Amino acid sequence: MVKKMQKKQSKSDGASVQRITELTATLNRYRHEYYNLAKPSVSDAVYDRLFDELAALEQKTGIVLSNSPTQTVGYAPVSTLRKVRHTIPLLSLDKTKQTDDLVSMLTVAPALLMLKLDGLTVKLCYENGKLVQASTRGDGETGEDVTHNIPAFCNVPLKIPHKGKLTITGEGLIHTDDFEQMKDSEDKDIKNSRNLAAGSIRLLDPSVCKDRRIYFYAFNVIEGMATLGGNSDSRGWLLEDLEPLGFEVCPFVRMSKGASQAEVESTVQHLRSIANIEKLPIDGIVLRYDSISYSKTLGRTGHHYKDGIAFKFEDDVMETVFRSVEWTPSRSGEIAPVALFDPVEIDGCTVSRASLHNLSFIKELELHPGCRILVSKRNMIIPHIEENLDRGRYAPSLIPKRCPCCGKPTRIYARSGGKGGQVATLHCDNPDCGNQTLRKFVHFVGKKAMDISGISEAILDKFISAGFLTTYQDLYHLDRYRHQIIGIEGFGIKSYTNLLRSINASRKTTFARYLVAMDIPMIGRTASRALDSYFGGSLDAFEEAAISGFDFTVLPDFGATLSGNIHAWFSVPDNLELWKTLQKEFTFEDRKESITMENKNSVTYSPFYGCTIVATGKLEHFTRDGINSKIVSLGATAGSSVTRKTSYVICGEKPGSKLTKARELGIPVLTEQEFLSMIPA
Repeated sequence: MVKKMQKKQSKSDGASVQRITELTATLNRYRHEYYNLAKPSVSDAVYDRLFDELAALEQKTGIVLSNSPTQTVGYAPVSTLRKVRHTIPLLSLDKTKQTDDLVSMLTVAPALLMLKLDGLTVKLCYENGKLVQASTRGDGETGEDVTHNIPAFCNVPLKIPHKGKLTITGEGLIHTDDFEQMKDSEDKDIKNSRNLAAGSIRLLDPSVCKDRRIYFYAFNVIEGMATLGGNSDSRGWLLEDLEPLGFEVCPFVRMSKGASQAEVESTVQHLRSIANIEKLPIDGIVLRYDSISYSKTLGRTGHHYKDGIAFKFEDDVMETVFRSVEWTPSRSGEIAPVALFDPVEIDGCTVSRASLHNLSFIKELELHPGCRILVSKRNMIIPHIEENLDRGRYAPSLIPKRCPCCGKPTRIYARSGGKGGQVATLHCDNPDCGNQTLRKFVHFVGKKAMDISGISEAILDKFISAGFLTTYQDLYHLDRYRHQIIGIEGFGIKSYTNLLRSINASRKTTFARYLVAMDIPMIGRTASRALDSYFGGSLDAFEEAAISGFDFTVLPDFGATLSGNIHAWFSVPDNLELWKTLQKEFTFEDRKESITMENKNSVTYSPFYGCTIVATGKLEHFTRDGINSKIVSLGATAGSSVTRKTSYVICGEKPGSKLTKARELGIPVLTEQEFLSMIPA
């Protein structure tokens, strides 16, 4: 059961608060019967007796709820919602879909597991027992003043027996059973309870808000309150002490340090059952450390506090309207489709675009302009169209017959897909298509390839349009167009000089960068480094292997497809000519030894020597390139995908599918700190 900590007030006080809540609900029901239905169920004498009892209890306890019939507070509308600056930022928490992350955080300190209520976060500020301001969370730094709507809430105390200042946050929500009734009875397009609650709380006219049955559940005490004899450093105690003041608190369970996976999963299920019983709309579970002082030591990012995490049950799915498809030729010639739809907020972000992958995906969804679609952010990151609610009218006109960039005819190409099916994609076969050429140059000058700083996509587009660039070699001879470039809007002698300096700096490069720049399908930094190591940094040796049919699958993580891509690329005469002639523009650095430690013999005794290690997720001490370099320096191979040959997986924040694959295969998973601790000193 939800752990209720020991109460510090008398049972009579607790009973008074409960009786105030009961009387308020009862009297409001009687008022509704009398004024709205004209069918009173009790006499005026009964009503007056209960009214007097409520007024006396409010006088005794100092607690007055927002919807108390004793109040004469009117529902005065406002002309606009005033902005409110949060002196203490109301940031969100990082998110996960793995219970393992909850278990991991519990290895450090005790924490609270709490329902993640699905409504709108509201901050309440009290001074000397009186509510003085209510505001929304907004962007965390600035919210909107909704004080005028608080009297329309069902359960917010307007007056409390508390001296000084008190600031709390909680969720404004509509119970699931109330929402279902409103969906059935109201003639309006209500998509979900969260949207209805958020919209109602932000209404300018509180007389409309009062019919939406908005409730407030506190989930955090920000400032101004010491516990009534308990532990002031405990988040849980502070929340418990809100109840005697008339607040309803979000259900939570206190978890001890070192709780097991089974305990966590059992508690999550228990909390879900509570939400179901109490008709609370939820979309996950929140973990926050109980100790407030410890939480403060963890700091924050610009987006979230680091003292907790939100475990989401599933991706949010929102309904919106599909409008059209945007087609963009890639540097490979495939024309990528992107869906454009009416903006919708998902997981705190506004989304209006999502990849449609290929023609087969579009046809299977039976998309047509104006249809209603369901959109999610898979793994809380990637926008994705989940379903078309208006099937049966696919529009072939969505697929262009000519390239949107160069105007040449498009071609549909079908290849074998999963489960024996076919996957159709759209292509532009014009090698001189402007968009393809631009994308290739963008890749060539990119950080992982030739790393030419100061040359943006816009600049490349201008140079290509002016005829300055047709091949990669042209980049290294732009001095031919000095006067024309200086004359371009936004350019000048200084800009031109800086650009040439960056281009000339890239003339000193490496095997790996040069290979990445060639844009062979599936050859990125990891694969290029593996080839650099295998062929000792020799471009000639690699070229000979590619031409002679060498089996590249002998290298770790090199499959048949990747090996075939290398052979196919070098079989094209123009590619081979580019490979040979472009090398003349560069000076290649001597290949550094993979093992750079002073005592190289110690690497032999490293537990990672000869292993294949894959890193996944965001790491605290390394970039992606940095961790791969560290792995190589230990005499190991930096893998790009998890296979049965993988020895270890280093797991950071938001690891994704690689962690799931590692668990399926039983591969040891290390945290970043565990990895570092295993490296020989």
